[in-house]
Amino acid sequence: MKVASGLAQGRRAEPALATQAVETAMQRAGLSHAQAVLLYLSADFAHDPQPAITAAARAGNCLQVAGCTAAGVFSDEDWVLDAPAAVALVLGDGLSLQTAVADTDPVLTFAAPNALDMHWLMGGGARYGGVSGDASGQGPYTVWSGGRAQQAGRCELALAGADLRVGVSQGIRPLSQPASIGQVEGHDVRMVGGQSALASLARELPLSERAPDRIPTHLLLAGVTYGEPKHALEEGRFHLLPVISANANDRSVTVAGQLTPGLDLFWAMRQPKAAEHDMRAMLDRLSQGANGKPRFGLIFPCMGRGPYFYGGVDRDLQILKERCPGMPFAGFYGNGEIAHLDGANRLLQYSVVLGLGYDAE
Repeated sequence: MKVASGLAQGRRAEPALATQAVETAMQRAGLSHAQAVLLYLSADFAHDPQPAITAAARAGNCLQVAGCTAAGVFSDEDWVLDAPAAVALVLGDGLSLQTAVADTDPVLTFAAPNALDMHWLMGGGARYGGVSGDASGQGPYTVWSGGRAQQAGRCELALAGADLRVGVSQGIRPLSQPASIGQVEGHDVRMVGGQSALASLARELPLSERAPDRIPTHLLLAGVTYGEPKHALEEGRFHLLPVISANANDRSVTVAGQLTPGLDLFWAMRQPKAAEHDMRAMLDRLSQGANGKPRFGLIFPCMGRGPYFYGGVDRDLQILKERCPGMPFAGFYGNGEIAHLDGANRLLQYSVVLGLGYDAE
């Protein structure tokens, strides 16, 4: 297989940026024509991305151009969040993208926020990918495949010619051990581990943050484990729901999802050091039993898990480059991440979804 990335940025959102990104990648890969191009454009292109998509198709001599606009884009070369930019990953020499069919697994998925249909998301095989968007979260949003913008606002593709391994880093520091949910009403968790949900959360926080009006809900999440309870946290077998509010009146905690009594819940906090540790652990899991070293990467981090989260440096990308030196990769900072966890396709937040491509066995 031949894979390479290219990045271009400028002062204006012009098709020439897409051309430059693809031509750079083509030269690095040693290709005269690509079998597919993954093209990610900054949100500056969202109103009219078709000229840039067409330019990328011409530069790659390829009709299969897929991707979306996003708040920021990146490759193994650099990341861009504050300027018009284009990133391309060209695929060739037996590596291609095809339209996903009913039994495809895994499924590379791009979607705009206004096109997310949970019935659609849950079907169609094990999905991985990201949600298009911009820094405001208001749009416009565009998604494309087959060299054309998709009016439906979503696409699903199969990667042929490589063994793809997909992992998820949810990047949190657990504050408590999992305990059984005793009572729930709608989105309000009322009882956990035999006490009020608010008490179970507050006791894990510093004294200065235990009052309901001081609890840093923007950093907190409720985690629900799955599978064998033992080592679930260490092995990343959980999914997360953001905490919306801590309610002093009834001692409940409101979360961004509906849970049921009997599930095991733990409280967690977003923290850069924990995210770095989890990123490394995820790479360890992906490398176990793999066929040699990965040849390329498809990476989809949340815009809330990028360089701003890490104080100006994207540590997730740095760690990936340290662990896989010289490996081409590309991706975008999205409004949500898509991954298959606990037997179902899920829409995640504050996470990194990573697909590593290995030589097919």
